[in-house]
Amino acid sequence: MSSSSVPPTGPAATFSHDHLPIVNVNEAHVKDRSLGQRVADAVARTVGSWPFIIFQSCCLFCWIVANIYLAMHYKDKAFDPYPFILLNLVLSFQAAYTGPIVMMSQNRQSEKDRLMAEADYQTTLKAEEEVRVIMEHLAFQDELFHAMAEEERSAILGHLERQDKVLMLLMEEVKALRGEKTPPK
Repeated sequence: MSSSSVPPTGPAATFSHDHLPIVNVNEAHVKDRSLGQRVADAVARTVGSWPFIIFQSCCLFCWIVANIYLAMHYKDKAFDPYPFILLNLVLSFQAAYTGPIVMMSQNRQSEKDRLMAEADYQTTLKAEEEVRVIMEHLAFQDELFHAMAEEERSAILGHLERQDKVLMLLMEEVKALRGEKTPPK
């Protein structure tokens, strides 16, 4: 295979890098939120944090202790005596509103996760295609190198054969000058 029969460019030179621009799903998801979605995310972030749990636990503890103390010492002054019906109502009200709000935020997170998985899949497909082109290009370069090496080997062998013939002629001349007989070929 001569270098003139091998095309001058390989697969990488003709590969088209046409794909959608890379999008940061986190930025795109944050940018497109409505007011309600931002509020839902803030509520979910707050309700799902340790400071909120600690604060709420302290409030519940104080509420129960204050009402038990007031009920024991000032029976008529307890604003929510045992079984703490008002506290139960407040906690039910809180759960009734925070539950759906947290679910809205989780649904948005699920949508974001789906978009991230899709972006990862597209990136993986593109990377796989580019790796395939790189491997084809490496095989193409390998063929070029083998062709060049074969040409060089042929050129060197031809040069060595010519030198061998010249050397044989010189040896025959030296033998002829010394008067030695050369064996017939």
